[in-house]
Amino acid sequence: MDIVLELTDTFIADYAYAYFFPARPAPYDFPHATAANASAQTFMAWTYKPATQFIQVQPSQAAYNTSLPRDHPYRQIVTLFFITWIFGIVVYFVFATLSYYIIFDKRTLHHPKFIKNQVWLEIKQANKSMPFMAVCTAPLFLLEVRGYGKLYDTTEQGPGLWYNVLQFPLFLLFTDFCIYWIHRYLHHPFVYKHLHKPHHKWIMPTPYASHAFHPLDGFAQSIPYHVFPFIFPLQKMAYVFLFIFVNFWSILIHDGEYLTNNPIVNGAACHSLHHSRFEVNYGQFFTAFDRLGGTYRMPEAWMFEKEKKMSEKQWKKESETVDEFVKEIEGSDERTYGPDLAAKKKN
Repeated sequence: MDIVLELTDTFIADYAYAYFFPARPAPYDFPHATAANASAQTFMAWTYKPATQFIQVQPSQAAYNTSLPRDHPYRQIVTLFFITWIFGIVVYFVFATLSYYIIFDKRTLHHPKFIKNQVWLEIKQANKSMPFMAVCTAPLFLLEVRGYGKLYDTTEQGPGLWYNVLQFPLFLLFTDFCIYWIHRYLHHPFVYKHLHKPHHKWIMPTPYASHAFHPLDGFAQSIPYHVFPFIFPLQKMAYVFLFIFVNFWSILIHDGEYLTNNPIVNGAACHSLHHSRFEVNYGQFFTAFDRLGGTYRMPEAWMFEKEKKMSEKQWKKESETVDEFVKEIEGSDERTYGPDLAAKKKN
């Protein structure tokens, strides 16, 4: 995350901190300095060291005109909070909106289990949660930035060329294993009621439901991503890529487009069953840990027949099944179903 922090400092934060926390002038050093240039001298112990050898952007003068240099921990945690919050919102809206307009089948808006004004409610829940998730996440990013993790830059600094490839499947397997158990624990009746239930409000999720969590639920499921670089080496550029990828993947498994019935990958079809059957398919990327844990449910053949999947007959049958699970898991159904605002505008 230090790469993203450095780029943010260079193009945005340096100017903000120079404006709000200007540097203090150095004391007049007679006779070695003149009154004309004494005020231009400032206390600044910080010197620029690039976060990576692959991207280097020289700082502007603003980087030296603040009393809070780039390596000040208070400045770093505040900036990391805004990066996590704003960057998360940007990734969410860009990818979820593209998925909604290009991939998501709008006929789903008329499904009997689609909540009234659902798209707006999903976006509202996501935007309410993200700043609180950023508060929880920023301290972990701060530890990484300040060198407490095992992030490395060049191949020479890491385990070797072989690990540059191995780190990707290792990251996916480790995080998937951890998320499986965290997610499964979130379905404990007491925990589910207070934390995970808001995400299961969406029986027929849209891509905007991908980040529509209770903030502690969303943070809990993100912990493995942040723990990984404290246990295993991870290349810095790979970390940025994986951070974007996991957010993108979360959107993909909520897009309602069931491309293939892959027995290995936990795709949108598998995850849709988690939303409608509740206590199955807890995995994030793969089906392996659900299979080992006895919680795997294979998508049915009709889910890959688009016209049958979108037929009113199938909708009615599915709705009856969902009602049984809602009654079993939640007791009473507190959702208010009805066409979405977007569906109304089309009619």
